[in-house]
Amino acid sequence: MRALAFAAILAVLPFQASATSSRDLVTEGRLIYNFRCYFCHGYSGNAKTVAASFLAPPPADFTGASEATLSESKIVATLKNGRPGTAMKSFASVLSDDEIRAVARFVFDEFVVRKATNTRYHTAENGWPDHERYRPAFPFATGAIPLNQAWETLSPEQARGKRLFLDTCITCHDRGASTDQEMVWEARPLSYPRNNFSYTIPQNVDATTSASPYALHDIPPKLKRLTRSERKGEKLFQSNCAFCHAADGTGKNWIGSFLEPHPRNLRDTGVMSRITRQRFVDVVREGLPNTSMPAWKSVLSSQDIDAVADYVNRAFHPLRTIPADPQNAKR
Repeated sequence: MRALAFAAILAVLPFQASATSSRDLVTEGRLIYNFRCYFCHGYSGNAKTVAASFLAPPPADFTGASEATLSESKIVATLKNGRPGTAMKSFASVLSDDEIRAVARFVFDEFVVRKATNTRYHTAENGWPDHERYRPAFPFATGAIPLNQAWETLSPEQARGKRLFLDTCITCHDRGASTDQEMVWEARPLSYPRNNFSYTIPQNVDATTSASPYALHDIPPKLKRLTRSERKGEKLFQSNCAFCHAADGTGKNWIGSFLEPHPRNLRDTGVMSRITRQRFVDVVREGLPNTSMPAWKSVLSSQDIDAVADYVNRAFHPLRTIPADPQNAKR
């Protein structure tokens, strides 16, 4: 459910798929899948992810399919055309034909035919040198034992595993099996920084095994003497908008880098210098078609949206205001 080492590399380097042998296609498809597809379908292809619990209908569980029900050609068609009425978008404008064929070959071979494990995140290279020490907690992370199962029904070993899970694992594995019967925690991180990450202490950049290249973008600017509206906007932005646009407004955090097209960089002078305050407010209220920017008019009041505009204007880039037409003012 979490990003692998490959993801950080692929985020900054173009992927070139070469159609050679079937095994090469599987290898290339794995790299693309682990960057583009894991978020909803999971590294194991069974769609037991936190993101999947937000989606209706849920993402496809590839492990439950057979060669008769899910052919490689069907996977190619879905990748190219998407599935209307679902969260499955078309990747025709994101991936080349060769890349789509590689992903389809990997999904078909790995999950449909071989029912294999794919790639594990908890490796020494990703900062987990002895992950087996958490084994008693595994059943709670995978959902084999519901987290809300009564303590008195657990064996001593299971109780030890539950305590270990609550102390160590729950920050990321807050809803292991993604079922309606499980306990839902208030904080549900879909992506979580790793390797001793801190929001306040900048980390050394390591683009090979961790999400730390995105760390600095999850630190909000420290502003003094905010107006009441700006302070309100700060809270609203950091609680709602920073998930995609990053705490520093650049959209260069992990999720922002994952989305296609990328969220607006609110610090980009080349773009923001042309954005009027009214245009900004309209976009927040109505959303942007064919992007991940939703309409917030049913979530935020007009006053809330104005407060967010005030904060963005102060923290990231001034929003242009259009002077009133003096001729209209006389009418």
